[in-house]
Amino acid sequence: MFKTLSGRFLILTVLFVMLAEILIFVPSIARFRLDYLNARIERAQIASLALLADSELSPDLEQELLSNAQVYNVVLVRDAARQLVLSSQIPHPVEQSFDLRDPRPWDLVRDAVIRLFDPTDAVIRVIGLPSQQAGQLIEITLDAAPLRDAMIDYGRRVFVLSLVISVITAASLFFAVRVLIVVPIKRVAKSMTDYSQAPQDVRRILTPDSNITEIQEAEQALHHLQAELSAALRHKERLAALGQAVAKISHDLRNILSSVQLLSDRMEESQDPMVQKIAPRLMRSVSRAVSLTENTLAFGRAGEPSPRMEWVDLSDIVSEVSALETLALTPDDGIKIAYHGPKLTLRADPEQLHRILQNLVRNARQAMQAGSCQGDIVIAGAETSGTWTITVTDQGPGLSQKARDKLFQAFAGGTRKDGTGLGLAIAAELVAGHGGTLDLHATGPDGSVFGFDLPKSLT
Repeated sequence: MFKTLSGRFLILTVLFVMLAEILIFVPSIARFRLDYLNARIERAQIASLALLADSELSPDLEQELLSNAQVYNVVLVRDAARQLVLSSQIPHPVEQSFDLRDPRPWDLVRDAVIRLFDPTDAVIRVIGLPSQQAGQLIEITLDAAPLRDAMIDYGRRVFVLSLVISVITAASLFFAVRVLIVVPIKRVAKSMTDYSQAPQDVRRILTPDSNITEIQEAEQALHHLQAELSAALRHKERLAALGQAVAKISHDLRNILSSVQLLSDRMEESQDPMVQKIAPRLMRSVSRAVSLTENTLAFGRAGEPSPRMEWVDLSDIVSEVSALETLALTPDDGIKIAYHGPKLTLRADPEQLHRILQNLVRNARQAMQAGSCQGDIVIAGAETSGTWTITVTDQGPGLSQKARDKLFQAFAGGTRKDGTGLGLAIAAELVAGHGGTLDLHATGPDGSVFGFDLPKSLT
């Protein structure tokens, strides 16, 4: 409770109200003392007037008059003559005298506080003005103990009343602050928490509705901030998706352009004058296109469309991939691409299956060329009751541990020093779209084996 805004406000309210009551109590106790002493002076004056009216009063009646007035002696000054009107035995010498004819406020407060905290039984003299102009002054002596007891009783009643007022005031302010300030602030805080969990969801943006100016300004500022942030996030997501899509398109387009570049190289051998004239321009254009696609590979990945399933002959896809990748080989490379296995007809997206195999075969070819390895790249197919299984085996140098740790992560799992890692990442995503999983089955100094299963249940 002490850590909440409303709890701390409640405590501060109680403290401030009590402080105000103390500031009120001190002068009020001084006023109570002054009224108490003036009341004793009035009673003493009435008792003395009774004696002056009948000088034959008995001693017992005089004592009764003094007892009712709660004083020991009464002295009147009339016509410049000082007269002891009523008297009795004083138990203690007079310790202090107080003149109430023209008291200063500070003296009244000081004397009241001293008497309130002084428990000694003392006799005091009080000088005041008689009422109704019955003389120049009147002096009384009285015991201070009853005065202190009356002041304590008055202070106790004031304290209880102050406490009740403090509690009622604090409770009222507590609930008022809670309704007017704390609840709106909690609403703003809850909106910030909800929004942070899903900033793309525009339904979570705060709608300002407070009728308190300061809180409404805070809500409007938060509303604008959330709206701008959501718009910026959507814009960034679109840019990221566009960049990832361009990266994928560029990766596969680079493969196509590389094949076109190889075909353009063959055109240089033609003896046709027109072909010899056009070929250099065509080669330069293709080179620029390849360079452009390679530069755009800095973008991320984008979601692939759902595969359009149809029955395809695996050998036809393998033949196309082999023909394109063979164009990048020379007799000195000593690398051949072959298919091993039965003739398979499977249900898949032909374009996506072509991209999967081309990425795997291309990675295998580039790995063998980079490692100066010779041998075969073997595409193998097999069929079980529930799946079609396709593997691509190379005789390259194998994959490092670093490459295996992030094998299918775009821009992080490249198997070559200058690779982007997009080939395997794209292939893995395309396989996943068919309901399968692309895995590295084996790797080592003798080569690597990648394979994936296409489940028949999706047909």
